[in-house]
Amino acid sequence: MKITFLGTGTSQGVPVIGCSCEVCRSVDYRDKRLRVSVHLQVRDKSIIIDSGPDFRQQVLRERIKKLDALVFTHEHKDHTAGLDDIRAYNFSQHKDIPLYGEERVLEQLKREFAYIFADFKYPGIPQVQLHPIDEEPFEVEGIPFTPIRVKHFKLPVLGYRVGDFTYITDANYISAKEIEKVRGSKVIVLNALRKDQHISHFSLREAVALLEDLQPEQAYLTHISHLLGSHREVEQELPDFIRLAYDGLQIEV
Repeated sequence: MKITFLGTGTSQGVPVIGCSCEVCRSVDYRDKRLRVSVHLQVRDKSIIIDSGPDFRQQVLRERIKKLDALVFTHEHKDHTAGLDDIRAYNFSQHKDIPLYGEERVLEQLKREFAYIFADFKYPGIPQVQLHPIDEEPFEVEGIPFTPIRVKHFKLPVLGYRVGDFTYITDANYISAKEIEKVRGSKVIVLNALRKDQHISHFSLREAVALLEDLQPEQAYLTHISHLLGSHREVEQELPDFIRLAYDGLQIEV
């Protein structure tokens, strides 16, 4: 399985509009972060987790010419706003795109993209198939996914384990039961918003502590804000097995 980080930034991205901090002014390409998303290439299947507002830019940058399914973690706009751009795949593949998400998330998509689901469909709109999921394991194009229930302040969010790879974003609490679903993963991706504690995201210290308990072979931090610090400086503070993810990073599991 090849994993490509399409975006590793928080809901505002980095740089932040109107900000002149050192990180936002950085010329290091690793400090340029689009909204968080990840692409999984498993054998001949191409799957993306979350389609934020930078979706078009991300798939063009990575030259992703095929999309077999789109899986959602939750309904916030920085994870769903790019849904309209999947229509390019409808045109090239001549088929509907399967969407996987909790019932609550799919209902939100129906409201925010009402024209996709209208009785009278305007020509050229995205064509989708809805697949409601819950906390039970499910398959995407024959590939097993294990949902990991996390909390984003009070909002229930899903992370996913796919084989030896676990991806969790937008979390600041994971129960002991759900942590056991993650344990044993060779590669774990976890959100770390900033150094100071936050109401709905793990801080750097909290994320590192959890990863030190889980002890994967390799871990990557994502959903990073400009308040965390520069990529170069923060990486020097981390244990050897933990790295900061950056846009365009590719790994194999």
